[in-house]
Amino acid sequence: MYKLKNKYLLIPLITAAISLVLLIIFNLSSGSIKDKLYLDFEKDLASHKVSQVSLTNSPNIDVKLKDGTIYKTDNPRTDTFKADLLGKGVKVSEKSLSYNRDVAPVSVLSLSIVTIIVMLIKSSNVASKSLFSVDALSTDAVEDIGFNFKNVAGNEEAKESVKDVVDFLKNPEKYNSYGARMPKGIILYGEPGTGKTLLAKAVAGEAGVPFYAMSGSDFIQVYVGVGASRVRQLFKKARAHGKAVIFIDEIDAIGKKRDSSKAGGSDERDQTLNALLTEMSGFNEKEGIIVMAATNRLDMLDSALLRPGRFDRHIEIVLPDLNARKEILSLHLKNKPVAGVNIDDLARKTSYFSGAKLENLVNEAAILACKSNSKFIENIHFDKAYSIVIAGYEKINRSNISDKDKSITAFHESGHALVSLKTLPGEKVSKVTIIPSTKGAGGYTLSIPEDKLYQNKDYIMKRIMVLLAGRAAEDIIFGKDFITTGAYNDFKESTRLVTNMVTQYGMGETLGLLNLSELSNINYNPGNDIVNECKNIINSLYNETKNVLLLNKDILDKLASELLDKETLNEADLLNIVK
Repeated sequence: MYKLKNKYLLIPLITAAISLVLLIIFNLSSGSIKDKLYLDFEKDLASHKVSQVSLTNSPNIDVKLKDGTIYKTDNPRTDTFKADLLGKGVKVSEKSLSYNRDVAPVSVLSLSIVTIIVMLIKSSNVASKSLFSVDALSTDAVEDIGFNFKNVAGNEEAKESVKDVVDFLKNPEKYNSYGARMPKGIILYGEPGTGKTLLAKAVAGEAGVPFYAMSGSDFIQVYVGVGASRVRQLFKKARAHGKAVIFIDEIDAIGKKRDSSKAGGSDERDQTLNALLTEMSGFNEKEGIIVMAATNRLDMLDSALLRPGRFDRHIEIVLPDLNARKEILSLHLKNKPVAGVNIDDLARKTSYFSGAKLENLVNEAAILACKSNSKFIENIHFDKAYSIVIAGYEKINRSNISDKDKSITAFHESGHALVSLKTLPGEKVSKVTIIPSTKGAGGYTLSIPEDKLYQNKDYIMKRIMVLLAGRAAEDIIFGKDFITTGAYNDFKESTRLVTNMVTQYGMGETLGLLNLSELSNINYNPGNDIVNECKNIINSLYNETKNVLLLNKDILDKLASELLDKETLNEADLLNIVK
């Protein structure tokens, strides 16, 4: 609104400037009025040429002739001068002659100045209000969102879980007649990028009701009470529509578990949460307002927020399975020029990709096709896009990489590929390269995991072996004293996996079937016992990995040699060498 008023302010400013310029021009032209002798004036008066005389106390008088000419002459200052002029039919004015050409610019200039003053006063009032109204809520309802379940591919179970909510928003009286109470709130939880916000939009679009979208951080301010005020304003706006969907993204910003600490930083968050709980408790089931929220961490939310009567229904939005990935890819490729792309293969290749990551993959492929001026998006573009999404862009200038470093990278990546092919034959190794990427990798091995609901202990241990294989290959070929830092990320991931095995999944000996997260609630700390067990498991798996590589050292050498020669090997190349 303030920007709009700034645009309108230009109009009086421009007109004022034009009027001022015209006045200056007219005044400059009027400054060139000639002076005449009094005798010449008497001659004009005698010959009845004079139309008007301006008679003031100044030493000069202005004379206007009937032909419009204006000049100045001396003021005689006699007592009978005015009477003589009037007697000869000359109009006498006791003010300076005003020119018609000056009237319009003066009027417009005056009006423009008044308008500018009024608009500046109003805009300063708006600015002062917005300055002091820190609790002002900057969100508006989206009336026609133009989005429904057809625009959300996959997540069929989640869509089925909210279809009754859509029906309730359309016909709340029907449910009231059965004595049924619709959930006041729905929590959508799951990994980032799985489509929680999209599903909330689809509910509002399918029901044809206004959609209010805010983030949990929008309620938080340095001033205590601002968040609670914004919550009340949001619900007041929604109630004005009668039916609406309120969506709060990242609700853990305000909905974390409350504690008894008196830290001032948490007071604002607690008050905001209390206001949200109060507003949701005050809902009337006949109002037709549904609150939806999204979070990546359901375990962090306050229990009062998750109880029945607040957020009654908890819906997990999971990573898409094979069929869901096909639907998502088909949806994103629907209006794009695609030729020869096998969606089934692409869906199998993108295991554990979220919906957002799949959209990014399709977008990267489209960008690559556009850059190469290709008429269609083809498989080659998707192959490059897949590598970009996973590992980043390939470095173009590789002249600074020594042959020794290339050899180390070749054996490191060959180790990963060989152990993966030997221990996890169900996973497809689609690409091995020693070309560095912009994400900091000296090379990388892309393997496509199988779609599984669970991961068993055997799989996790073999996965750790694949991660350790790069360092093991360096150890075998170059010796223990010449191992490199290339396995840094491999060790981070393997440490995470083995720690979860022992502390979270009940697959270790130190804790047995106990969970360390729950034990921490009673301040139990097993200390170095867990570290020692994890270390022993890793050492055992490392030795086993070395044995696999030593038994297949000829294949390891051949893989590394081919990598040094070609820099990149695909699945077919790898299978030919291994077989």
